[in-house]
Amino acid sequence: MMKTWLENYIRDQQSALQAIPLDAVAGLIERLRRALEDDRQIFVFGNGGSAANASHFVTDLGKGASDKVGRRFRCMTLNDNVSWLTAIGNDYSYEDVFLRQLVNFARPGDLAMALSVSGSSPNVVKAIHWAANNGLHTIALVGRKRGKVAEYAQDVIAIESEHYGRVEDAQMVICHLLCYAFMEVPALAK
Repeated sequence: MMKTWLENYIRDQQSALQAIPLDAVAGLIERLRRALEDDRQIFVFGNGGSAANASHFVTDLGKGASDKVGRRFRCMTLNDNVSWLTAIGNDYSYEDVFLRQLVNFARPGDLAMALSVSGSSPNVVKAIHWAANNGLHTIALVGRKRGKVAEYAQDVIAIESEHYGRVEDAQMVICHLLCYAFMEVPALAK
C-alpha cells in the first residue's frame, strides 16, 4: 500500500513539473537579467513553505548566481528578518509585514516576487497589490487557485495543483531554474 502511495505521489509530482510553462520561466530569466543590468532591487516573500523557498531562492541568486556572473544581484527576502516581522505584526498587523518593508525599501522599477500556493494570503496580497500600484514589476508563483496575488501580478506562473507539497516543490524547481540559468550560463548576464 505504501509503495502505491509513493508511486502515485511521484507520478503527480512529475505531472506538476512537466506542466511548468518554460516560456514563462525564460521570460523571468530575462526579467532578472534586466534587473541585474539596471541594478534593481529584487524583493521575494511568502509564508510557510513558500517563505522557505523565498529564502532559498534569494540565497542561490544573491550568492551563487552573483558569484558566477561576477556581478551582484541585489535581492532580499521580506520574510527573514524576525525583528521587522514581529515589530510590524505587533504595531500594525500581520497583514502588513511585507507591505511595510516594501514601503521602506522599494523604488519604482524594482521587482517584487510573491510565492504563494493559495494566492490568497492577506499579507502577500497586500504587498503585491502595493507593489503593482507603486511602479514595481510584480511576479507571482502560485498554485491552481491563483487567488488575488495572480490578479495583481504582471508575470504569473501557476502550478496546476492545489497540493501544497507539489506546488512548493514546483516553485523551488522554478527558482532553481532561474538561478542555475545564470550559474551554468553566466554569459546570460553579459
